[in-house]
Amino acid sequence: MIQIDHLVKIFTMGENEIRALDDVSFSIAKGEMVSIMGPSGSGKSTLMSIAGCLDVPTSGSYLLDDIPVEKMKDSQLADVRNRKIGFVFQQFNLLSRTSALENVILPLSYSGLSARACREKAEKALELVGLKERMKHHPNELSGGQQQRVAIARALANDPALLIADEPTGALDSKTGAGIMDLFQTLHRDFGQTVIVVTHDSFVAQHTGRIIRLVDGRIVSDALNANPLKAGTPRPGAED
Repeated sequence: MIQIDHLVKIFTMGENEIRALDDVSFSIAKGEMVSIMGPSGSGKSTLMSIAGCLDVPTSGSYLLDDIPVEKMKDSQLADVRNRKIGFVFQQFNLLSRTSALENVILPLSYSGLSARACREKAEKALELVGLKERMKHHPNELSGGQQQRVAIARALANDPALLIADEPTGALDSKTGAGIMDLFQTLHRDFGQTVIVVTHDSFVAQHTGRIIRLVDGRIVSDALNANPLKAGTPRPGAED
């Protein structure tokens, strides 16, 4: 599904050049659940932006479902994002004055579907994440975990081929975060979703079947995780 070869991303700040990504190469097969892990400044957010068609590399190639991404214009990138990619962010990014259902319907309204079809798809997505009874609630009436589930439903509503989660448990307590990882594992197992989890947290990364580690813009390891943690596994050192 993803083929990235010799990717380089350079940012210019005044007279200085910052090489955020330095000769990065890897592939991800359809249906994999992969973590991209690294400390702050490792390049993982830059890599997420390129993998999610939010940015393009300085050099190198990126194929997404055999579509060459690196030379696309902004309008083409937007089209690929709308058709193929769902995003989940740490801070949920929900509209506070609209219901859970309306938050999920909003991005669907740009897809060209009828209002009825948008509503049906949004309801199905919310039911999938366990919020069938909370569709009419506003974000301030939902817990943090429920808000993140709305955000996941919003990301899923367009049936994306790729789901990218950026620090999806970062704003949640450990128990609620475990529930979110359980949901990602279920989507991956039952619905064939290709999932990329971007995280600095090794415990979160251990819930995925493969871990790509970045340091200073370079891949330092890329290993299969033969026994991913189940989402209910307590964090080491956590109190009962």
